Amino acid sequence: MDLVRRRREKQPAERPLIIEGDPKAITSEAFRTLRTNLQFTSPDRELKTILITSVGPGEGKSTISANLAAAWARSGARVVLLSCDLRRPVLHHIFGVRNTQGLTGHLTGQAALDEVIIKTNVPGLDFIPAGPIPPNPAELLQSKAMTKCLQELRERYDVVICDGAPVIAVTDAAVVASQTDGTVLVIEVGDTPKEAAVHAKELLERAKANILGVVLNKVNTHDRMGSYYYYYYSEAE
Repeated sequence: MDLVRRRREKQPAERPLIIEGDPKAITSEAFRTLRTNLQFTSPDRELKTILITSVGPGEGKSTISANLAAAWARSGARVVLLSCDLRRPVLHHIFGVRNTQGLTGHLTGQAALDEVIIKTNVPGLDFIPAGPIPPNPAELLQSKAMTKCLQELRERYDVVICDGAPVIAVTDAAVVASQTDGTVLVIEVGDTPKEAAVHAKELLERAKANILGVVLNKVNTHDRMGSYYYYYYSEAE
């Protein structure tokens, strides 16, 4: 893709990808396991666009989105990571790039899709930052321009990972969930109230989201459950 811009900051990434920095770590293996589990979650339904969201802010969804995208790209797939959190985007910090133009620039007609796609240092992984924070995130995300954007990305890439806003805080995640093939909900172990997690699940179901499963983040790997380091659990019946 010759038109893809290679704009990168000289500053180092604030939160380097775990799977790149320490590929043999237990956490890196957990991301590869998550990738593999998702690949077999919907055998009868094409799974190309996946939303990663969380119950509330600060639960690590963006870190999980970035590392999952990198793990998928490392398997040989062509992957694009799309920052759909238009209120408090952080993915551009992880990759050390400017948050200019990006998704909002494309959706508002200020930039072509090729102009907002950034190649990363991970082979096979491209990235689209959120761009400037708009006054109407939910409206942009449910616009015809967003539908067209996702469709074009589906045609260009094997997998599209969308990093969305938290479910309970705003309606943005539910909007994106209704447009993607599947949704993964991130829950911080020991911090996320059970009632909040259940409410988040209900909100996604109302949006007709295809909930693929739950990622338990910040598991203590020294305790009995953490020692298995799978982090991924299928949705309970």
